[in-house]
Amino acid sequence: MPTAVTGPEIDRLIQLLARLPGLGPRSARRAALHLIKKREALMAPLAGALQVAIDRIRVCETCGNIDTRSPCTVCTDARRDPSIIVVVADVADLWALERAGATNGFYHVLGATLSPLDGVGPQDLTIDALVSRAHDPRVAEIVLALNATVDGQTTAHYITDLLGDANVKVTRLAHGVPVGGELDYLDEGTLSAAMRQRTLF
Repeated sequence: MPTAVTGPEIDRLIQLLARLPGLGPRSARRAALHLIKKREALMAPLAGALQVAIDRIRVCETCGNIDTRSPCTVCTDARRDPSIIVVVADVADLWALERAGATNGFYHVLGATLSPLDGVGPQDLTIDALVSRAHDPRVAEIVLALNATVDGQTTAHYITDLLGDANVKVTRLAHGVPVGGELDYLDEGTLSAAMRQRTLF
């Protein structure tokens, strides 16, 4: 039977780190050891940043983004186009679109996608708030930037039906060949979607 090599405090640190996405027990042990070795330069500032995050981070009451204020930085940016609302499932998707500089519109975070198998229904998402925002006369387009999964597409269809009486154009992200992609390595579904959504050259 293996004997303990660390005290309960270090074990607790490793267990908590192992709960983070992408970190298993081995990676968590390496991360914990690195933090311990760099206590002054890394662990103390990290602990301070985590405490500030606990105290100050809020969910934006308008779009669902995470920030230290509500309405968030995106919603209060006067340079953004008020005629476009980009709908995403999660804050990570919002951040990805912002990193890419893909849009200058506003956002709406649903919180997840519809998934009956996981018990996620319309009442669990912020769909009602989205429908309300879509009826704002300034809004001309709702972009459904949802994953190309069954749950993502089901959610997109559900939202499209609810927006039928709003005076907005409902669009979705194009699906198909990725930039730098080679046809031989793509799956049949991606190739079919690319062929259906071909555009003028």
